[in-house]
Amino acid sequence: MNPLVTQEFISRFGEAPAHIVRSPGRVNLIGEHTDYNDGFVLPMAIDRAIWMAIRLRDDRQIKFHSVDFTDPVEFSLNDIQHQKGWGEYVRGVAWALEKAGYQLEGWEGVMLSNIPIGAGLSSSAALEMAVAKAFSIAGNWVLESQKMALIGQQAENEWVGANTGIMDQMIIAAGQVDHALLIDCRNLDTQQIPLPAGTALIIMDTTTRHSHTDSGYNERREQCETAAEHFGVSHLRDVTLQEFNLGADELAGLPRRRARHVISENKRVLEAGIAMSAGNATEMGELMNTSHVSMRDEFEITNEELNIMVALAQSLSGCFGARMTGGGFGGCAIALVKDEAAVAFVENIRSRYEKSTGLKPNIYICEASNGVEVL
Repeated sequence: MNPLVTQEFISRFGEAPAHIVRSPGRVNLIGEHTDYNDGFVLPMAIDRAIWMAIRLRDDRQIKFHSVDFTDPVEFSLNDIQHQKGWGEYVRGVAWALEKAGYQLEGWEGVMLSNIPIGAGLSSSAALEMAVAKAFSIAGNWVLESQKMALIGQQAENEWVGANTGIMDQMIIAAGQVDHALLIDCRNLDTQQIPLPAGTALIIMDTTTRHSHTDSGYNERREQCETAAEHFGVSHLRDVTLQEFNLGADELAGLPRRRARHVISENKRVLEAGIAMSAGNATEMGELMNTSHVSMRDEFEITNEELNIMVALAQSLSGCFGARMTGGGFGGCAIALVKDEAAVAFVENIRSRYEKSTGLKPNIYICEASNGVEVL
């Protein structure tokens, strides 16, 4: 992808770019919808990414083109205004950085990506982190990973209007090759967790799609807040399973089910971190399976295709466990499988899913990569 984005820059601007930025997508191994509840998550950065080629300008103008979208992003840093389209993520990051007191300078460039859009692999957060890195290059200042993640989250929450948590931006800012990242979403403490030896992670794109801003994502968040208020806490992170079981009967049905998922999922994440650190792929797989059931029945964020994909994966030889991943309502599932079974698993899951649904999935073995970086 590096040569391709360089070639695209040269064809548009007639010379080589000054800087190349790579910003990966992410997959969450376990811990869904726990981040905005101040809980725990265990994502990893993947070897699919956004690539940006840029050069600096001296007029505080942003001129940004994408190979994947026809409309360019062009605006002045002296007048950042809401518009429409994918450029809102770019403008949102600029707005959040300016609000935080960073001196912004202009740049121009091109972008291409091999992260599927809307698949639950955080293409939007990857764009936010890439843009934040570009602004740090242009301004010649350092933006450490935690602050970068918070800037991206603010852009998405307050500018774009999607009430996402901090997980996506944090893993993309701080990912490390061959590791997942256990994140405490309250204080942003992190721990690098090695992937179990002898395993492969398979991403299974159902090719059904979602949108955070017009899905049930914001509704689920409100239901979690209702449940937290019922238990007298600011976030469901502060409710134990025992406390939930004692006080859940007085809570309305939907908030009760949402809370049960979040509270039990937080426990699973911590257990997953221990299992993976010990190299226990079997236990990790069992936790993934249980997580999917909770998302299907309690949080209700799967769809028919995700449930089919996960059930098929769990039935195949060499699979330790499988679950949906991402915000839900479509997108991707993941499976943890034995290394030696990975190639056969990919072929089997592809053909069986297509036979069951009539849809052609995108299935690929992925590796844990570094977070956003300048090449």
